[in-house]
Amino acid sequence: MRSKLVAVAVAVALGAASVSAYAAPGDTTVGGKMYFDFTHIDQKNSDTGTTNKTGTGIDVKRFYFGATHQFNDVWSVNLTTDFKYVSSDGVTNLFVKKAYVQGKFSKAAVLRVGSADMPWIPFVEHAYGFRYVEYTITDRLHFANSADWGLHLGGKLAGGMVSYETAVVNGGGYKNPSRSKGVDFAGRIAVMPVDGLILAGGYYSGKRGKDFQTTPAYHTANRADLMVAWVSKRFRVGGEYFTAKNWNNVTSMAADKANGYSIWASAGITDGVTAFARYDSAKLSKSLDPAKKNTYYNAGVQFVVTKGFKLAAVYKHETGKYTAMLPVPVHVANTKTNEIGVWGEVKF
Repeated sequence: MRSKLVAVAVAVALGAASVSAYAAPGDTTVGGKMYFDFTHIDQKNSDTGTTNKTGTGIDVKRFYFGATHQFNDVWSVNLTTDFKYVSSDGVTNLFVKKAYVQGKFSKAAVLRVGSADMPWIPFVEHAYGFRYVEYTITDRLHFANSADWGLHLGGKLAGGMVSYETAVVNGGGYKNPSRSKGVDFAGRIAVMPVDGLILAGGYYSGKRGKDFQTTPAYHTANRADLMVAWVSKRFRVGGEYFTAKNWNNVTSMAADKANGYSIWASAGITDGVTAFARYDSAKLSKSLDPAKKNTYYNAGVQFVVTKGFKLAAVYKHETGKYTAMLPVPVHVANTKTNEIGVWGEVKF
């Protein structure tokens, strides 16, 4: 399977030189996006000391490569691959991130069938503006999927003042297209009452692809989201809040809850130079382990090298607290991570 995906990506890349830059009927367009960094990480656990994650190195966190073919004014098809290092395998893997056929019947009704963007994460990423530096909070803490396999319907209403997205999906995320006993539902609605101001709410409910005939799920995972943001050419300021129930407890008898928030801001200093900062706080297990909390913040300066190429000098800090059973007595332990370096995005 992995070799087939590589072959598809190579074939798309070899066809890039012969395609048009504009998606007129009959045309094919290609594009890509790369996230990379060169950083030093210092990570310490309060019980065991310095961890193996400590060190200096270069990472290519993601490399997306995609192609879209426009059949006519309504129908098109998209394939987007996703390169990622998978620590459990110890190797780099190539995934299908998006693979869908799209019917754009109007601005108010755009249907996608297959693996496509989910309603929440990509929307918040667009308002946040610094995805290449860090995931948004629900993505970073694994309380949401950025893409999934299913039926996706969205569009814009009231002259673009209102936008919506809904999805009925398998629930396992884009890496897992398998089916279970049912499907999950996700939705988002956003209102932009004035230029720059965005008010959005989202909801997710389902078994996350883990409900099977032989191993039925005990709980339904639910998540509610809110975002308020102001986005202009030089300034961004916003905040995101989520609350989740049984997100990681679908197959366990015990119930649990979590919530968290993220606030961010950025300001253009000069043309091509932007200062930014962010702060996250989350309670990850309010019922089963009230000590399990996560705090994260970053600050940096972004430089636009050229069109499609950004670099950012950034400092990050993360503290994760949890209840440790060993060594006795039971106590609250923590893992602290400091990272400093340069992050980059290349988009074409």
